[in-house]
Amino acid sequence: MRNILIGIDISAKTLDICIDQNGNKQFSQIKNDKEDIKNLLKPFVKGQKRVIIGMENTGKYNNILYSILTDYDFKVFVIHPYHLKKSIGLARGKNDKVDAERIVSFIEKNHKELDPWQPASETIMQLKILFTERKAAVKDRTRLKQKKKELDYIQNKALRASLLKMNEKRLKESTKVIKELEKMIQEVIATDIELKKQMKLLQSIPGIGFIVAIALIVKTEGFRIYTDPRKLACCAGVVPFHYQSGTSIFSRAKLSNMADKSLKTLLNMAALAAVKTDNDLKKYYDRKVDEGKNKMSVLNAVGNKIIHIAYAVINSEKMFENRLQIS
Repeated sequence: MRNILIGIDISAKTLDICIDQNGNKQFSQIKNDKEDIKNLLKPFVKGQKRVIIGMENTGKYNNILYSILTDYDFKVFVIHPYHLKKSIGLARGKNDKVDAERIVSFIEKNHKELDPWQPASETIMQLKILFTERKAAVKDRTRLKQKKKELDYIQNKALRASLLKMNEKRLKESTKVIKELEKMIQEVIATDIELKKQMKLLQSIPGIGFIVAIALIVKTEGFRIYTDPRKLACCAGVVPFHYQSGTSIFSRAKLSNMADKSLKTLLNMAALAAVKTDNDLKKYYDRKVDEGKNKMSVLNAVGNKIIHIAYAVINSEKMFENRLQIS
């Protein structure tokens, strides 16, 4: 008996559905709310071992669906949008109905090679939401700082003074929001013994402070996904890839454009902080620079090593000791 395939294209207010049963496809659109989602899944509960659900990762818009799927035994796959886009090749036209059908085709072909989605704990879900809100607040503060510099070019002194005062007020409010969000993050972590332990272990590593530690925990869902440090390093964009075809096409190793740029930025900051203090990472950095290596390339390598050290301290449950042989 064939699997029942359900492709879901998610937006803020609606879900576009494609259901494939024995090659017969049905399309529908429902609200992105608990009642409509439960009604959609109700007919499939008895045969849920045969049901495979696929969806794109659209961030917070997935959350309602995630919360409901934890109560079912469906096999669920959350697909990276870039992975889905590359898999369909040359395609014309795009709408939500077509996207839902493409998700069905994708999971039919690839579900055996994909890692099934696993529900995150309530604590991790809260951290994800708070960390996303903090990221948005930091972005807003950065924009306001840039705006402040632009206001210096206004020639009318009275107008410039008024706008600068307004900008300064918004900057203070933005900073206050960031601090409040960080306090909320600390309060959430304090409720979870395992996450408290992970935070302590991670912050024992040179360069890793509170924010980088949170970023690693959120990205790995408490080191439950991305169990291989090499996969996280690839995701973070601190591992270069070679491009070669035969003898005519060859380029130097480059970082992937698919990288999580925000995590990469944080790891670069962690690497910069690490090489400013006396530790094995600094010795590694100095040695590679002395060999003539590009400083930014070496910092990426330090970021990669920080990820591997993070996994080592988490798996061993031992604080970082500055006695590692880093080569």
